[in-house]
Amino acid sequence: MPGQSAALAPERLAQKREKLSGVFYSGNSVTYKSAKLARASLLCISGKHARRKANEMRYVAEQNVAVNFLLVWQILHRKVISALVGITILLGFTLSVAAQSRIKDIVDFEGVRENQLVGYGLVVGLNGTGDSLGSAIFTKESLIGMLERLGINARDTSLDTKNVAAVMVTAKLPPFSRQGTTIDITVSSLGSASNLLGGTLLVTPLLAADGEVYAVGQGNLQVGGFAAAGNADQVVKGVPTSARIPNGAIIEREIPFQLATLKKVRLSLRNPDFTTARRVARAVNAFVGRPTSRVIDPATVQLTVPDNYQNQVIELLTDIEQLRVEPDQIAKIVIDEQSGIIVMGENVRISSVAIAQGNLTIRITETPQVSQPAPFSNTGETKEVNRTKIEVEEGKSKLTVLGNSVTLQELVNGINALGIGPRDMISILQAIKAAGAMQAEIEVL
Repeated sequence: MPGQSAALAPERLAQKREKLSGVFYSGNSVTYKSAKLARASLLCISGKHARRKANEMRYVAEQNVAVNFLLVWQILHRKVISALVGITILLGFTLSVAAQSRIKDIVDFEGVRENQLVGYGLVVGLNGTGDSLGSAIFTKESLIGMLERLGINARDTSLDTKNVAAVMVTAKLPPFSRQGTTIDITVSSLGSASNLLGGTLLVTPLLAADGEVYAVGQGNLQVGGFAAAGNADQVVKGVPTSARIPNGAIIEREIPFQLATLKKVRLSLRNPDFTTARRVARAVNAFVGRPTSRVIDPATVQLTVPDNYQNQVIELLTDIEQLRVEPDQIAKIVIDEQSGIIVMGENVRISSVAIAQGNLTIRITETPQVSQPAPFSNTGETKEVNRTKIEVEEGKSKLTVLGNSVTLQELVNGINALGIGPRDMISILQAIKAAGAMQAEIEVL
């Protein structure tokens, strides 16, 4: 009945549950053994999973080690590259700094210069090596005038002495020299004196170009050379007719010049050049931080004193003269034909040219001979007969080709390959210039 079926439903469920429980938990049933086998299978599967996990973990560890090694290698590689770049930059900076010069070494500041002084005086105390008063009239008149100023009348007497010499005295007045300081002077003989050794310079005013006396010189002479003579020979070392007196002049007048109050200062280049002048102006403007300097011409850079340096021009020039610039050089060759010296600039370049040089030597030998008659002969006479031998030797010519725009070292190597001396090298350089193949200026001293 439906009602009974509904009532038995819970009981049937319980029975089924017991049967199922018996299947899984009954020790004597076959199903229990199947469950143990299933559990063992699960354990085996779990072991394989663990080994697989271990393999996966070992693989991941190996991958991590490889990744870490690559990271370390990349870091070291970057550091090595950075170090090499740093060394390269440092070497380039060092070479750049080595090629640069301070502004104070390539320019002169306006007003900071020396002034030339000159004077005429007498040197006394010479040991018979002075001027001959008979031939050196100016020495005699100077001596008489000096004695008259001292109250001695020597004009009506006959002077005959060789212990006096007329000299010219020169000196350089340093910039900003103050009254009372001393300077060195140079004394040079003007007359027929042969030696100034042992002489003393009398008070000599030293004048500048304006005719004013700026210093007064006097003192004992220091001669660097000497002369000794006998009846048949003489020995001369150095120049005994020129001498110096260290600290031999006292400054009596100062040059009125106020550098500290200047509003504009001019920088004069010692070697005028447009490029160098522009580099100096740019370096000064970069230091000051404003366009205060400009190029007037290749030899002059004008500096306007900025507001923060008013009445402090000395401090400004002190800072500027330590700035560094790279002077530009023109392509130039200087030749001294007397001594055979050749000086070439770095920028000397030549076009493609072939050079051939050969030596020609002509040797002439004169061998005089005597022609005389036979012994005991009453005829003939003895005469000298000239015998001349001429030899001509022509050296092998060498040809050297210099490529276009060669460097200075290549030019020197090519000329040296000819095996020639300085004299021939001077002629070759002048010939290359005459051919229009040299882009440089040649100056002959």
